[in-house]
Amino acid sequence: MIKFVGAGSGAADLITLRGKELLEKADIIVYAGSLVNPQLLNYKKENCMVYNSAIMTLEEVIHVMEDGFEKGLEVVRLHTGDPCIYGAIREQMDILDEKGIPYDYCPGVSSFCGAASALNLEYTLPDVSQSVIITRMAGRTPVPDRESIRSFAVHKATMVIFLSTGLINELSKELVTGGYDENTPAAIVYKATWDDEKSFVCTVGTLAETASKNNITKTALLIIGDVVSHTNYRRSDLYNPNFTTEFREAKREG
Repeated sequence: MIKFVGAGSGAADLITLRGKELLEKADIIVYAGSLVNPQLLNYKKENCMVYNSAIMTLEEVIHVMEDGFEKGLEVVRLHTGDPCIYGAIREQMDILDEKGIPYDYCPGVSSFCGAASALNLEYTLPDVSQSVIITRMAGRTPVPDRESIRSFAVHKATMVIFLSTGLINELSKELVTGGYDENTPAAIVYKATWDDEKSFVCTVGTLAETASKNNITKTALLIIGDVVSHTNYRRSDLYNPNFTTEFREAKREG
């Protein structure tokens, strides 16, 4: 069976226990070398064969997995973060389905979670935002028109933007045109949870200036919304003594 494994957001010890165990047992690891922390390869056994998918085509990746399966070897396909987000795993799974090769999928910690930890953020603050939009700018890879940054900005919800640091000037304009004020809090998190992680709090209007000043050109997430400033939110009802839950009765005054 082919094992798709989420590598986690960056730090080698943020892979799941299951993911680490699968790496330790693998005879073959095909990993996304442009994004996955190479320290994760320290978990492999001595005779494990390693392939860097950054320099491979889809067909070459499939060939390695198919060959390993036919030889009865344990094959791990190691993706960055959690591969359900911009991981290009569905196309691999579809080909494996066609070939009758079984597989399963071990989730990982997404970089959008790692970015929140870098800033000690909660994306869903009561009375501020209860929704998180995960998206990207259209670039060499297009985005459906109905999912433009401008159309999402209308909601003024928390927005986490992947793969868009190189288009940050255009991004800022789209956010403002869509509805965010230029003074809306924003943040840039470079290589969340890696040893060289950097984070910067700014505004929608100063995103490009902040990125340029700090030489951030790629491998960063952009976070947009009032949750970045974590002010003017209401305490949660869950732990409010005056709120009844399934497990606790509200306390009566007096």
